Amino acid sequence: MSNLSNSYYSVYRIENKMTMVDPEMPSPRYHNTIFIETWEDGYKSGRTCHVVGDLVTGMTYNTRVDQDPELDEMFFAKHFLGFLKAKDYPDRLNEILEVLPPPPKQKSFNPKSMRTEQHKSPGVFYEVGEERPPMVKCTEWTINQAIPALIEAGILMKGG
Repeated sequence: MSNLSNSYYSVYRIENKMTMVDPEMPSPRYHNTIFIETWEDGYKSGRTCHVVGDLVTGMTYNTRVDQDPELDEMFFAKHFLGFLKAKDYPDRLNEILEVLPPPPKQKSFNPKSMRTEQHKSPGVFYEVGEERPPMVKCTEWTINQAIPALIEAGILMKGG
């Protein structure tokens, strides 16, 4: 196994290229996930934890057993985060990540402009020139919410 001992799993942040890029988001952008390397379904396999969806419908938490992320044709980068206690996999891991608010619906069709635009809330659009907060997608959920929550819960021990 590729873990520190039989009681820990290696954890990575994975960046995958995106098939469709949102022109309103700063580029380059990658789909960010958390990958726990457990070898449960073969060499370097494990579990992918991430949010899926888009800014028009909103996002939801998703987890799945997955193959080595470096084999994915959309793979871009792999960043070592640390170690996950095996006793916390997968139940405690999912318990923590499932309660984090996923990125909500942040864009909808504006009949006035006949375009899909960022909104304050569905049906309430920003005026021209009005300051808009940055939109939140998988990257922000993974880096700003999920990873800190796992560290704070004490199940992800940061690596060197």
